[in-house]
Amino acid sequence: MRGAIKMNSKKGITLIELIVVVAIVAILAAIAIPMYSNYMVRARRADAKTALEQLRAAQEMRRAERGSYETNLVALRTTWGAPAATVGDYSITMVATSTTYTGTATPSTTRQAADGWLAIDHNGTKTSQYPDKWLK
Repeated sequence: MRGAIKMNSKKGITLIELIVVVAIVAILAAIAIPMYSNYMVRARRADAKTALEQLRAAQEMRRAERGSYETNLVALRTTWGAPAATVGDYSITMVATSTTYTGTATPSTTRQAADGWLAIDHNGTKTSQYPDKWLK
């Protein structure tokens, strides 16, 4: 077997193969990290929305039983089940009279600050600092 060529079989990966794998991982990370960050902002915003809906429900229960809205947020929390002063990354506040109220959720951490505030009033009107934050 003089004419037969003997092939050396080498095992391992080449530098090109390694660069291709690293490039693919980098592309996937570049897509996944911003999507995850956006998802977390929306999840924290959902906590604020839930807290404002709880505030509204507590005020409506108070009005149904006593005929007027509660002007003291601490009393509304202890008696009617309104949310705590801080829910997740938001501070919950309220401005109220006996006939109207507005509950506001304001970001209390820097990671949520760019999301802006959310508010709900006695008519159930939902507003936000930036458009469509209640819809997303």
